[in-house]
Amino acid sequence: MQRYAEAQCCVASNDYKGGLDLFAELLQRFPSNVHILLEIAKVEAIIGKNDEAILNFEKVRSIDPYIVTYMDEYALLLKIKSDFSKLNKLVHDLLDIDATRVEVCVALSVLWERKDKARGLSFAEKSLRIDDRHIPGHLMKGNLCILLGRHDAAVTAFRAAQELRPDLRSYQGLVHSNLALSKTKEALHAAREAMKAMPQSAKALKLVGDVHASNSGGREKAKKFYESALRLEPGYLTAALALAELHVVEGRNGEAVALLERYLKDWADDSLHVKLAQVFATANLLQDALSHYQAALRINPYNEAAKKGLERLEKQMKGVDPDAPEEDEENDVEDAEEQEEAELL
Repeated sequence: MQRYAEAQCCVASNDYKGGLDLFAELLQRFPSNVHILLEIAKVEAIIGKNDEAILNFEKVRSIDPYIVTYMDEYALLLKIKSDFSKLNKLVHDLLDIDATRVEVCVALSVLWERKDKARGLSFAEKSLRIDDRHIPGHLMKGNLCILLGRHDAAVTAFRAAQELRPDLRSYQGLVHSNLALSKTKEALHAAREAMKAMPQSAKALKLVGDVHASNSGGREKAKKFYESALRLEPGYLTAALALAELHVVEGRNGEAVALLERYLKDWADDSLHVKLAQVFATANLLQDALSHYQAALRINPYNEAAKKGLERLEKQMKGVDPDAPEEDEENDVEDAEEQEEAELL
């Protein structure tokens, strides 16, 4: 019991590595203990170790399929992975177990995000009426407010999560919602706070890079932060994608392709193929772009960026201007103008 309490104290004081080490030590003594596995998975989710967290949540569900605790954290991870079949099954299982639990409301919010963002937001708000100290509820509210363009409300939601417990996801939300509001100073403050709370975290370093990359004068600093993140965690694909985007913006398409192709050897990731397709399309290598968009959609048929990119690319390959309005749209505009003229007459 003492080691368990020490592990919880470490987590409460943001010493996530210390907490994980103590929980791992306990797990060796009590293998397959769902409470320890759940705590490990939760901390892994907080610090962005998503694959490890998913494995531990799945292990918990195989031991006890009726567990509800922290299952909204698992739902959030499944959404990040675009594993919608597993997410759908998880939510239906949770509804059968106990539909009144706060975790179930958050899981419903996660499920509805893709189909109906406003409905997803209503479930996130319902979860906070059940328990206003429930961090995943604030995180989901913040995420949905960003998607709905309500960036001020998103900042408020992420701050509420932040006050309850420093968490990589609330820092990410604060940075991105403040950048959307052109509040670079506040975004940089949140990113630096993440670095203090999580020293030696590649994810925190990448956040600082994101702020610097948001303006042309900070790109050199951004490059250094992305490269530092990759030295600390060479397999951190999101930082590699951000660095590749920086190369493209500065006209270094060859460097972007070389960087991304290094990751192709080990990663079957849809976002990696989308980024490569975008780089090839920029360089007018349309056939290469086509094969990567198709690869992205084979991995994740729901990838919106791949769908839109492919649609745009197909127009380019037919010699059609992808930015020109559709014929139907033009006709609609003409009809509206004619109707307006008739009304004026």
